[in-house]
Amino acid sequence: MAASAGDLRLATWNADLSRDGPGLLLRDILSAKDPEVEAVVQGLLKIRPDIVLLTRFDHDLDGVALGALADRLAAGGLDYPHRLAPAQNRGLPSGLDLDGNGRLGNPDDAQGYGRFSGDGAMAILSRLPLTMERDFSGFLWADLPDARLAHVPKAALAVHRLSSSAHWQVRVAGLTLLAWAATPPLFGARNPDRNHDEAAFWLHLLNGQLPMPPPSPPFVLIGLPNIGPSQGDPAALRALAAHPALQPPVHGASAVLKTGPAALSLIQPSAGLQVRASGLYPDTAAHRMVWLDLALDPAPP
Repeated sequence: MAASAGDLRLATWNADLSRDGPGLLLRDILSAKDPEVEAVVQGLLKIRPDIVLLTRFDHDLDGVALGALADRLAAGGLDYPHRLAPAQNRGLPSGLDLDGNGRLGNPDDAQGYGRFSGDGAMAILSRLPLTMERDFSGFLWADLPDARLAHVPKAALAVHRLSSSAHWQVRVAGLTLLAWAATPPLFGARNPDRNHDEAAFWLHLLNGQLPMPPPSPPFVLIGLPNIGPSQGDPAALRALAAHPALQPPVHGASAVLKTGPAALSLIQPSAGLQVRASGLYPDTAAHRMVWLDLALDPAPP
């Protein structure tokens, strides 16, 4: 089920490839027996995206687990020679009591929730060369206009980052990818506000309201807003859906329109890009891959 000639297939998947400790994901990938890993391998081999953003994928310093997954896919005829998985905020110690329980070093005291550094981070696999244009992961939450900081300890305002995982601006195949994976809004006092503001970051960037230039089109918003029905505050996500720089959400490729009980993913291209096809895989699952085909002129090599 590859994309048509001249098209570029993008995908994002909130694949449940996070484990209880460092090194365990690599173990499960190498075993070729873990049902969650095998479901991801088979799904990617079926949909065959040119570029895929994986969320909830444990990060390690040398990208060993991501390389092992790429090797499994290459054995099935799907080559991803280009990969991106820098260090992120998941499990990054803050040195502060961010959850206010009087103790330091809990998973919720990290810059992004994590039982270990890189717990449930994100990564990109690509058959085309990738360039990290801007990594916004160090952007402070307090620097966001109209930030919702009511539940952030005052002592943390000078260090608390906005991104629970990361916000990336990545260049590939003549496109700019705006990638992120937000915290779920269901747990903890800060999370609903943080979830909203992680989406609002893109709004402020597109509107020129941040101390950095907005991305030049064409670009694609891609990632994990992490908002399901009756979960969190979708105001920022709805504003993105109606933003004039972006196309209206494509049915089958947007968290705004998809229904279901679980964390939701999104791909939303900028205005002017031609969408050939889109869909979800598998048909019935809590965490589904979202894929979308874009017409490119000229086609990538």
